[in-house]
Amino acid sequence: MSETWFDASKCLINGAWVAPEGGETLPLENPSDGSELAQIARGRRADVDKAVVAAQGALDGAWGAMTALERGRVLMRMSVAVLEKVDHLAALEAADVGKPLKQARADAVALARYLEFYGGACDKIHGQTIPYLDGYTVYTLREPHGVTGHIVPWNYPMQIIGRSVGAALAMGNAAVLKPAEEACLTALAFGAIAVEAGLPAGALNIVPGLGAEAGAALSAHTGVQHISFTGSVSTGELIQAAAARNVIPVTLELGGKSPQVVFDDADLDAALPFLVNAGIQNAGQTCSASSRILVQRGVYDKLSGMMAARYKELVVGQAMDDLDIGPLISARQKDIVEGFVNAAPAARILAQARLAEGLPQGGHYFAPTLYGGIDPDDPLAQAEIFGPVQAIIPFDDEADALRIANGTAYGLVASVWTANGARQMRMAKKLRAGQVFINNYGAGGGVELPFGGVGKSGHGREKGFEALYGFSVLKTVAAHHG
Repeated sequence: MSETWFDASKCLINGAWVAPEGGETLPLENPSDGSELAQIARGRRADVDKAVVAAQGALDGAWGAMTALERGRVLMRMSVAVLEKVDHLAALEAADVGKPLKQARADAVALARYLEFYGGACDKIHGQTIPYLDGYTVYTLREPHGVTGHIVPWNYPMQIIGRSVGAALAMGNAAVLKPAEEACLTALAFGAIAVEAGLPAGALNIVPGLGAEAGAALSAHTGVQHISFTGSVSTGELIQAAAARNVIPVTLELGGKSPQVVFDDADLDAALPFLVNAGIQNAGQTCSASSRILVQRGVYDKLSGMMAARYKELVVGQAMDDLDIGPLISARQKDIVEGFVNAAPAARILAQARLAEGLPQGGHYFAPTLYGGIDPDDPLAQAEIFGPVQAIIPFDDEADALRIANGTAYGLVASVWTANGARQMRMAKKLRAGQVFINNYGAGGGVELPFGGVGKSGHGREKGFEALYGFSVLKTVAAHHG
């Protein structure tokens, strides 16, 4: 593929790059310096209509006729093609999102891994036989929903496309993808890779545009049989309401206020990098970011000092400089994060990271900030800030830790740091979260590990085989043969 292997100003519909019906484009900003990266298509309802028709055509044609084995081989070829373009994809993602190059490269590798995992799983989704009445044979089948809609955010485009679109395609669905208007270059690049790898025309269609236009049209479309959305609670509510009018299922991953709970018998040296990195990675713009650090009072002072020292070593800079942290995605996001910090007591700040010298004035830079002694009911401990802000909260005992950890509207991820095996099991059972990690956080990404939340963090599961089940419909067949 050449350096012009996709056209950011167009939509990918039925295997071809086509201009949006209205001929309009939107500027795409580089968050590191405020410059314009590209003009992207401003897709609207008419473009979504075309994409849904193309997806249904693929189901009725070559894509729908493929066996599970053949689908898997296509996904495997896509995985290999992503690995061949890792450096280029990383550069696109770093420029577009603002994350350091090393983090962007890890995302590209993760995209390839998702495609590899789901490619290998295509022909391994089995039904069941069910013992029933004499003279009957009863069995179940897992079949695709049909056309699936995917609305992905700007913070991890490649990873979320991998876990969402990859799983949907593996189950034989045809997908319409609406990437975020703030960052969609790697989504478009992925479309070009898929076409070149032999994905049949229409199996994947991409319509960039505004959420209120293209996103709303996709979530309400009567030709879509399933919607997958990752983003804010408020937008998730709108999407679920739109899907309800068509009586179709949705998978919602809506963020969190994830705690790491550190008991006084924990290995603090082992915990330290997880405690900090899980809060500042991608400038804290991560649904599963660990923004609450709950620390038992016996080690509170020691661990607070260790975290503060680490914060003072962190450096914020341009994405391409590949430092610890890049800029926030936009001026709007920076204003939101700064609003929380300006409203919080300055005396509670334990440490801040350092901004690199000579940063462009047009960049959206914010120094990661660590707070100590925060009350569990403080906005810093309750709201999803979506920026590199962490609050250390002291607790007394196990019951107190559970009360605080479960004391928000969210329930996405949690971790427990303790050497006590019985406590590990008790905490894992009682923590209100879709994922619980013991003496680690995130398990290295875990493509194989089901992921999703409870409460305001959403419902449904992505990753692993659970994602494949979610992108399928269970059919029961009862044969009476006497």
